[in-house]
Amino acid sequence: MQLRLTGLTATAIGAGLFAPGMASAQTLELSVTIPRLTVAEYHRPYVAIWLEKEGGAKTSLAVWYDVDLKANEGTKWLRDIRQWWRASGRGMRFPAAGVSGATKAPGTHRLTFTAGRGPTPALGAGNYTLVVEAAREVGGRELVRLPFTLPAGGTARAAGKTELGAVTLTVKR
Repeated sequence: MQLRLTGLTATAIGAGLFAPGMASAQTLELSVTIPRLTVAEYHRPYVAIWLEKEGGAKTSLAVWYDVDLKANEGTKWLRDIRQWWRASGRGMRFPAAGVSGATKAPGTHRLTFTAGRGPTPALGAGNYTLVVEAAREVGGRELVRLPFTLPAGGTARAAGKTELGAVTLTVKR
């Protein structure tokens, strides 16, 4: 699923405000909706959120799993978030400071990532993709990709069909 960013004005582009190589802190504001499913046996999904730089590194930003199980047993099912596991999960140690978090109930959850702080790398000019993947016991899997380009700013939106609802990314400078 390809998405395009919106929100740049001709004035900003014409004035050269987004010149390549211009350094400033970007903020990624993410909204992830976990839908309420009507199934007899509902389990909260495990969710991984990561950032991919085109032709480069993949960085885990958040991983929601059952962090309260004894002996860190909740990590046993992290490999069910398959694309994330292959991209960067298998090389991580859990719990991961600033990344690990408990599973979330149905509803909309908001996260903010500031480039160069916590798990979020400094972001130079280029093409990126923010990826959200969910997997649920006795359920399915779903992956949503939100491509964006820096140094531009704007908003990208997508929606899952089952395990994820609306996902919105706003890139601010």
